[in-house]
Amino acid sequence: MRICLLTGGGYPFRRDALGGWCRTLVDGLARFRFDLVTVSDREPPGGPAYALPGHVASARTVALPRETPRREGRDEHATAAAALLCRGLVTEQDEVFARGLAGLAALADGAIGTGGATRTAGVGGAAGAPLNAVPLADVLLEAWRAGRTSGADERLPRLSLRDARTAATLLRHAARALAVPLPEVDLVHCVGGTTPLLAALAGRWRTGTALLLTEARAPVAKFRAQEERLSPAVQAVLRRFRRAVARTGYAEAGLIAPLSEYHHSWALRHGAEPSRLVPVPAGVDPLDFPCAPEARNPPAIVWAGNGGPESGLGPLLDAFARVAAAVPGTVLHLVGVTPAHEDHCAEQTERTGLGRAIRLHPLPADPRDRYAAGHVVVHVPGPSDPPYRLIEAMMSGRAVVGVDVGPVGETLGDAGVIVPDRDPAALAAACIGLLTAPARRRALGDAARRRALACFTADRVVRVYGALYTDLAGPPPAPAYELALAVPAPRDARPATLRWLAGAGEDR
Repeated sequence: MRICLLTGGGYPFRRDALGGWCRTLVDGLARFRFDLVTVSDREPPGGPAYALPGHVASARTVALPRETPRREGRDEHATAAAALLCRGLVTEQDEVFARGLAGLAALADGAIGTGGATRTAGVGGAAGAPLNAVPLADVLLEAWRAGRTSGADERLPRLSLRDARTAATLLRHAARALAVPLPEVDLVHCVGGTTPLLAALAGRWRTGTALLLTEARAPVAKFRAQEERLSPAVQAVLRRFRRAVARTGYAEAGLIAPLSEYHHSWALRHGAEPSRLVPVPAGVDPLDFPCAPEARNPPAIVWAGNGGPESGLGPLLDAFARVAAAVPGTVLHLVGVTPAHEDHCAEQTERTGLGRAIRLHPLPADPRDRYAAGHVVVHVPGPSDPPYRLIEAMMSGRAVVGVDVGPVGETLGDAGVIVPDRDPAALAAACIGLLTAPARRRALGDAARRRALACFTADRVVRVYGALYTDLAGPPPAPAYELALAVPAPRDARPATLRWLAGAGEDR
């Protein structure tokens, strides 16, 4: 069986919060053939960041062009599809939105190649970028005004012409994912947010390939840093668009596998059918994260993250300034800072004035070293990050202080300390309390390890996903034939078959 693992700008070319999870899945399911595709807004990197096993048939990245080509005409089919999409977006009618999105996907059929090259467009530039052939700002503005006039949704803010043009540019860029070509496989496993899901939906509509959706991040939990400066009306368009894409994905996916109860609840609230939901918590290999004894160096805190603007670095540094004042000599290790975010991370750490008390490390090649230097691990996730790094820290046997965001509370349970979000004082107090209480710290570390072994191991993830792949896209069962016998019909609505007679005989 061939599986296309579809992600958004990460595995296997970049290390991110989901990269380790994807690697565990691919490495553990050697009986399947994998085609790895990641869709990104950035330029493709030189090569994979992870070693790929032999059962990976291909690995490629598709970079969506940053600049949208100029509109040169008007395509009536694309305009009609865009009108449906905008009407469904405004009125939150999922079926209308899905019809519009499917129409655009048909027009965008596979016009983007590996590396982001766009093939020659058709009428008005429809191929590869169908919304380029649409006066999208006018179409969106008309649907928005109709929604406000009808009073069907009083939450709609006023959308100016300038807002409509800004939103149209963002929607055009997002719609380019509809043209991403996918390999011929038995199943597409989509992991990530809106961009890979758009590519997966387009592929499903074109080929009918089975779709498995892993809910790893809540799609509309928080705007990106650059989007927070947009007007409320443009933010409303983006929020509704992403929510509609997510609901369309829930409707099209054969199975949905949330990583936590938090993501499971999100999917239920946004229209996913309970019968299609199969929660599969993340897991790590205990051998990769052994429980090493604490080092005898000065008190140390470890935080694992990429160091970017949305990584939780700011609140962590605010809290560490308090910790350093209360427990002199404490060192903060920032583990896993990516090259793309080194400058931002350095600027933020310099702002604290703590000098050598903060040390930056690239992600260690050997995961055994990731948390070994710390006495306490602080987990400050993004608004909807998967709990993968948290499970790593728990498996390493370190006491964890987790910020209560998303699935942190349900994952950590009573095996660590949970503090409120956006409260550096509480975070600092929890760290100080553990750094100054070795017995309690070690007891919590042991409890975290036991909880991780009981609930969050890689073998469970691999076993369950192997079953999901087989159930969703495996070959159909062999046909069964029943032989009708010429005997008097029983006093039952069921037919008198060989199977029924055998069952009746057993009952007697």
